[in-house]
Amino acid sequence: MKKTLNKIYKIVPVLLVTSVLLLSLLFGVFTTKPAHAAQITVRSLTLQAGTTYGGSTPSSVSGSAYVNHFFQFTLPNTLGGNVGSILFEYCTLAAGLTCTHPTGLDTSTATYGLDSGATGFTIVNGTNGAPYITRTAAAITAGTTVSYHLNHILNPAAANETFFVRISTFASTNTSGSAIDTGSVAASTAEPIVLTGTMPESLVFCTGATVSTTVGVPDCATATPGSILFNQLFSPTDTATAVSQMAASTNAGAGYAITVNGPTLTSGGNTVTGMAYGLGTHGVSQFGLNLKANTTLTSTVAAGIEVAPASNGTNYRGQAVTNFNTVDHFKYDATTSTTLNPVADSASGGAGGTDAQIYTVTYIVNVPGSQPAGTYTTTLTYICTPTF
Repeated sequence: MKKTLNKIYKIVPVLLVTSVLLLSLLFGVFTTKPAHAAQITVRSLTLQAGTTYGGSTPSSVSGSAYVNHFFQFTLPNTLGGNVGSILFEYCTLAAGLTCTHPTGLDTSTATYGLDSGATGFTIVNGTNGAPYITRTAAAITAGTTVSYHLNHILNPAAANETFFVRISTFASTNTSGSAIDTGSVAASTAEPIVLTGTMPESLVFCTGATVSTTVGVPDCATATPGSILFNQLFSPTDTATAVSQMAASTNAGAGYAITVNGPTLTSGGNTVTGMAYGLGTHGVSQFGLNLKANTTLTSTVAAGIEVAPASNGTNYRGQAVTNFNTVDHFKYDATTSTTLNPVADSASGGAGGTDAQIYTVTYIVNVPGSQPAGTYTTTLTYICTPTF
């Protein structure tokens, strides 16, 4: 009986030790496994322009170089927990135990802009460099893509400086407690490229038999020589016609005025009378012009064309002026070289610059039966005067 008791005594301590070891191992399994947040995926930070400056402008450019920060990312939220706040922590490094905010960064006046995916947040920016957005905690479906605009932020001061934003989601409404999901995004300021150019006072003006367009824009490089023949011999029973063209543009604040001067048609001592404003009449000595698309002239080419592009009062302001702007009515003051006939200006819509337009000038000649034979010529000079 004594031997039996001894055997039992020896066995019991072994069983107790074994039990203690098992308990210790089980305790280790549950207490030494680290809790960690899931990784936020497909994440980005786009630096967007503010009201004045480009998105990557460093704050050293100006104390008011405010820009907007646009975040996009996908939340794994694999555990399906509620999300009450999202922290955006600006750091000089992507990861680490501490976060050093970049010099010059200022999020203290950040505002909350457009959002999507998970909405209903407002911004809390009491801590510079660590703004967060908050709402009543609610679930976000795993894999949801969200986006948030944090506006009115000053970037770091240095140009070409890379900085990071650590993004963390929390169940709490004030970023307390353990993070649910985390991830970092990178962005960089950029040295502003300053381009400077000067637009001088400008006037482009040309005349010729024709002026054409290049890619739809009147082009003085296409102007042809200005030696022009009338469409037919002069006759007391028909009107001879001819056309020329000119183009003009300017950035002058008061626009431009176009005048023409020169003698009437002359052959030796014989002339064709410069006509008073009115209709052409067969059998009467008349030389006149206008800048309209006329209807009574037989030649389609010589009938004229309206100014093109047509005046719209904004960027196309050119138009024919009084006495030269009525269909089928013509005029010409045959004067000395110092007397000018105003034929067009850019007053449509008021003062201001105007893009290039092409004017077509139609000339007519009527003669009486007694008009002496000869070759009649004149040289007309068009002058475009801008007022800056």
